[in-house]
Amino acid sequence: MNQESQILAVDLFCGVGGLTHGLSRAGIQVRLGVDLDPACRFPLEANNATKFVEADVAQLESSDIVLAFEGAEFTLLAGCAPCQPFSSYSHSARRNRPHEDWELLSSFGSLVLSVRPTLVTMENVPPLRERQIFKDFVEALLDAGYFVDFKVLNGSHIGVPQRRRRLVLVASLLGPINLPKVSYKTVTVRDVISELPVIEAGAANPTDPLHVSASLSELNKERMRHSEPGGTWRDWPEEIVATCHKRKSGSTYPSVYGRMEWDQPAPTMTTQCYGFGNGRFGHPEQNRAISLREAAMLQSFPEHYKFVPKGAAIVFSTLGRLIGNAVPVLLGEFIGKVLIEHVEASGLTG
Repeated sequence: MNQESQILAVDLFCGVGGLTHGLSRAGIQVRLGVDLDPACRFPLEANNATKFVEADVAQLESSDIVLAFEGAEFTLLAGCAPCQPFSSYSHSARRNRPHEDWELLSSFGSLVLSVRPTLVTMENVPPLRERQIFKDFVEALLDAGYFVDFKVLNGSHIGVPQRRRRLVLVASLLGPINLPKVSYKTVTVRDVISELPVIEAGAANPTDPLHVSASLSELNKERMRHSEPGGTWRDWPEEIVATCHKRKSGSTYPSVYGRMEWDQPAPTMTTQCYGFGNGRFGHPEQNRAISLREAAMLQSFPEHYKFVPKGAAIVFSTLGRLIGNAVPVLLGEFIGKVLIEHVEASGLTG
């Protein structure tokens, strides 16, 4: 795409910049990233030519977005709200606090209708597709003259090294737009992290503080020694199986305390992906949970993506949340390429 027809974007709920970085790699300039979490400022600005604004999207003025779009021929507003309100894991919370949960998507929709960008994109967890708030959002876009398409995409089909299913929506004022069917070569855990230095549980690599693994209790060290890639805690000796898993109610959670498999994609990275007991987050070979750097790379961030300033403390809970909530970079790049091809196909480029 030539300079005159460049797409300029604003990334709402930008997090640490997964979507921003992917869009930039595709050729879309992201001028502004907005997030309520101040911890997102450093990674967004250190790795991207993007200004960070710490703000609540629900309180954001449309004039702030219009100013960021100044001089653009084509504009993109992206709104990948945090997925927890729509996740199946928070069903009871949704039932008890519906209006609070829907506020983020509603705020994004209001900004779209006010600003009227050329292009719109959002992604979230697949269950959102069945919720009335999403149906209302799509209907509002259509009523405003947007052409809309949305699909549930598996990250492993577009090069993301994990089985991460996401609802992706694209919309355009230029004409019909479609998300293509994809089935790329699967990228595996081995392809992504096998070359990283060996580290012990509770230790960090001296040249990369983010390549650090959470410590393990003596009992969990024993459990790791009995864990096979792709196996479950059912393979362990009876005496080290957790009491809760011996109960009938716990028998349906076989993937916790599991190791990843070298030659398969990773499971979905979550905000707790640094913990051996939180899912299939054990390293395929080393007796530890995956490191924060490995989790980031399985989210398709580049190996040297900066998440904290040099010398800053590494806080697992904070960085796990930021990495797990991020849009995978390769998903962002995929969306960016779809949008660029759509604009070029419209025949309206300079």
